[in-house]
Amino acid sequence: MSKPQETAVYTHGHHESVLRSHTWRTAANSAGYLLGSLKPHMRILDIGCGPGTITADLAELVPDGQVTGVDRAPDILEQARATAAARGLANVDFAVADVHALDYPDDTFCVVHAHQVLQHVGDPVQALREMRRVAKPGGLIAVRDSDYAAMTWHPPVPGLDDWLALYRRVARANGGEPDAGRRLKSWALAAGLTGITATSGTWTYSTPEERRWWGGLWADRTVASAYAERATEGGHATTAELREISTAWREWAEQEDGWFAVLHGEILCRK
Repeated sequence: MSKPQETAVYTHGHHESVLRSHTWRTAANSAGYLLGSLKPHMRILDIGCGPGTITADLAELVPDGQVTGVDRAPDILEQARATAAARGLANVDFAVADVHALDYPDDTFCVVHAHQVLQHVGDPVQALREMRRVAKPGGLIAVRDSDYAAMTWHPPVPGLDDWLALYRRVARANGGEPDAGRRLKSWALAAGLTGITATSGTWTYSTPEERRWWGGLWADRTVASAYAERATEGGHATTAELREISTAWREWAEQEDGWFAVLHGEILCRK
């Protein structure tokens, strides 16, 4: 019997405007709900590790343990390895993997962590079953995902409404679920997970520097990334419409009273 495999397409790709966001992520700003449960000896699996900034932070927090970062994209793992090497970390390794069919034995890891992953996969319930399978008895499954429909901002720049509607269409056409944050507990229950603690967290962008950074990366992502290609090739938007949305992002970033909040759902489950 063949193992289930990924059926969704990663909406964002790894354009520079995407990595600008991914490399900003730290364990503190992206996995705070998990950190209080970590012990120095733990073995951790970090799924969808991308450029490895969260992975490296986790490795520093378990100096007597080991962290394995996995991702479906081999190229991004080279950047992750460079991130770990630059920080002199000897207790971290990286490998290519599909969360639907992890190539690890049962009961291997103390913590199985995934940040911004389940929104992009074809079968999040199967992914959670695999995460539970490779966790040790008494181990933790930790998942955090944003929820696009719950994102909110001020002032109400019309083009950002167009951005949100378009992004959700493209993500779903690629086989993902952009409003994953609110569904994590439901998916966990469907996967048979128990001992579920469900919480939420936010990223907020309001200072001039934060607005320029967040608005700028989305302005670039909208016209120059794999997401832009999938939006046009899939017939979801024209190039001219993408340019208008990109301009709207830059207009929002210049507003003195600009404010943007990203809501995340979080689940911490004990096996």
